[in-house]
Amino acid sequence: MPFGILEPKSVEDVPGTAFMNDQDDLPPEFGELPRERLKHGTGRFKDVILVPQPSDSPNDPLNWPQWKKEMILVIVGLSAAVVGAYGPMLSPGFVQVSQNLGITVEVLSQATAWLILCLGLVLFLTNPLAKIVGRRPVYVVAICIMFATSVWSAAVSNYSSFLASRIVAGIGMAPYEVLVQCTIGDLYFVHERATRIAVWNLALLSGIAGGALIAGQIIERDGYQWAFGVCAIFFGILVIAVIFLVPETAYKRDSVVVVLESDSSEKPSAVHMKLAHEHDLQHQEEKGVREQHETTGAPVEKKHTYLQSLRIFTGRYSYAPAWKIFVRPVILLFYPAVFWAFLLYGTTLTWIVVFSVVNGVIFVSPPYNFSVSQTGLISLSPFILTVIGELLSGPLNDYICLSLTKKNKGVYEPEFRLPLMAVAAVLGTVGFFGFGATVHYQTHWSGPVLCFGLANMSAAFLSTCVFGYIVDSYRNLNEEAFVAINARNLLTFGLTYFVNDWLAEQGPLIVFSILGSLFLFVCFLTIPLWIYGKRLRSVIARNQWLHEFMKDDA
Repeated sequence: MPFGILEPKSVEDVPGTAFMNDQDDLPPEFGELPRERLKHGTGRFKDVILVPQPSDSPNDPLNWPQWKKEMILVIVGLSAAVVGAYGPMLSPGFVQVSQNLGITVEVLSQATAWLILCLGLVLFLTNPLAKIVGRRPVYVVAICIMFATSVWSAAVSNYSSFLASRIVAGIGMAPYEVLVQCTIGDLYFVHERATRIAVWNLALLSGIAGGALIAGQIIERDGYQWAFGVCAIFFGILVIAVIFLVPETAYKRDSVVVVLESDSSEKPSAVHMKLAHEHDLQHQEEKGVREQHETTGAPVEKKHTYLQSLRIFTGRYSYAPAWKIFVRPVILLFYPAVFWAFLLYGTTLTWIVVFSVVNGVIFVSPPYNFSVSQTGLISLSPFILTVIGELLSGPLNDYICLSLTKKNKGVYEPEFRLPLMAVAAVLGTVGFFGFGATVHYQTHWSGPVLCFGLANMSAAFLSTCVFGYIVDSYRNLNEEAFVAINARNLLTFGLTYFVNDWLAEQGPLIVFSILGSLFLFVCFLTIPLWIYGKRLRSVIARNQWLHEFMKDDA
């Protein structure tokens, strides 16, 4: 029972658990692990066993040069940043924009809600589609849609067309909000992922905060149409970058796994290690198998040329019936870990979106009386604190994982991603409760602005924990799991649709106290997940119906 994490009652395959440190104090039952056949990291990670194990193919994304991996991450991260800005960027100018369109602020906030609803529903199509045909075609179509809708929104002059452009934009936004985590899982090893998830999350949250900061200045000086015009310029550049510099990252590798076998000549608990082809193990009892590391079992491929890497469609990556792939997110929502992630990420991001909806009303009214550009400057606080949070949370999360793995005799558990949730809980509690109290008691503007930033900083720590845990626990189901988690957009839609009316009726103190209480409650759910998480992963892995339903073979 390492660090309070309960072990399963029998020796069996537990998804996510892996040997990651090549050290002398491995548990006795794992002493025969064939380390010389497993690939290791380099430099300061030379003692880290690579999880997952890359193949020998030069076309395996795990084997790509580090500069190429980072370039892809930067491009999709920048795309996520502009996508993050696109949704809430009008919030500082809600009053001015609503007057220009001849509608009320409440109706304008509902337009944002409809965009979020479309985004949430489209996720049930785009991520499963990426599971089947790969990431690249989904990325290319999505970025083209964002460019087209930005031009459209910049040209409209009536609300009906404006609303239609916002709804269509939700289709293009969906992949860059969720699919990037799957790309990180394609490109990076376990010990590298938290830092890269932090980079993606930094881009997304900075876009949400920085978009409002910049858009406030543009709206006040040149009108809201130019806010969309600037987005169109960025998306136009990113269309070129995605098409020419982001190849397909999905990859199917024939794997060899480490098998834990009982020795019938010894006592029942005696075990030893060997390597075997994964397809030879499919019909063995689940309790007799422990998947650990992947190595190649296929002939080495010829390296693709640059022109070959530009192909939009590169084959099918899952041979499961399409209807199964589209239904899986619903089933995954009943996995305890995925439901925990849905509640935690969903409430936090929804509450943060609420800030963007209400700030344009709160700060332009007494006692603050901010202008549109001043209201936009409020986003400087979450922008700065989000950057600080991401710079700390990613590397710190990876460091904690490696440290706990070493103390756990080289065995890695996905639960090692969770300790930083304590930091997220403290920051979020101060942020949500503090914002409601400071606005209610009409303190100096620095009070609510700082609390706004702390709530966003909380999301930085929280996202690294949530997505790191899910990526490592359910590696083969990432696409579907992230759809289930981001069903939170349906919650966001409901709250943004009526939050201004709720705020007017009950006031910021009650509204944000309720939001803060719900946030704190779901944070506490991390404690039972830490204790029972491995057992839950074990129970799910041993369920034969789930095993058959979730595998990618036809």
